[in-house]
Amino acid sequence: MKEVNFIGAKAHLMSSIETVEVIRSRLDRGIFTQHSVVNVAKIVNMQNDVALADSVNSCHIVNIDGMGVVWGARLCGHDVPERVAGVDLFHELLKSAAKSHFPVFLLGATDEVVSKTAATLAGLYPGLKIAGFHHGYFWDDEEAIVKKIADSGARLLFVAITSPKKENFINKWKDQLGVDFVMGVGGTFDVVAGKVKRAPVWMQNAGLEWFYRVLQEPGRMWKRYAVTNSKYLLLLAKEFWKVRVVKQRV
Repeated sequence: MKEVNFIGAKAHLMSSIETVEVIRSRLDRGIFTQHSVVNVAKIVNMQNDVALADSVNSCHIVNIDGMGVVWGARLCGHDVPERVAGVDLFHELLKSAAKSHFPVFLLGATDEVVSKTAATLAGLYPGLKIAGFHHGYFWDDEEAIVKKIADSGARLLFVAITSPKKENFINKWKDQLGVDFVMGVGGTFDVVAGKVKRAPVWMQNAGLEWFYRVLQEPGRMWKRYAVTNSKYLLLLAKEFWKVRVVKQRV
């Protein structure tokens, strides 16, 4: 795995297929894997959130999920093969888990959403063993949830909680979770359960998923993305100057 540092974030330059192969190999050998993805918002937030930065950079595998980061990293000279979307990787790993009979645990979202997600996935992937599931509002008793996951016998854990809570929860409890693989999947359960629609493929490829979310929730999202994207462009300009302009002069 070729590892680079882009604006303070660890990233591995792998395709989706390569990522699945590496994770499957580690699962077959019983090697624990802490996985994360980075996108524009997460990179911006990592600049001032030391705990989040540590949680992401402590991961064994970090994929680039977000065309803004793909294009920015390429501009700075990194050979990024493609975007590895967390939701797509989630489905590929579930497909593999069903074939290998690896139990999975689903953590996050509301009771209704996580229950529907479990039922939907069981229908999508015959043979998939769901060792357990739980909603994402458990902060008064984290230890009880960690014990529930460890006692479930799950090999893979998917955490659908907002950032930075999911990254920090995983990093804090990784040694007690009892799983071989753990991955934060953000709002993926909402998509699987049909609560939220994913952007059309052409918008995903054009790096416009953020704009699709703004169209769905303009009152809540427009300011967040306007601020985040502006900060990212400034960070990218500084990174480009450092790695492309200054290095060429030395």
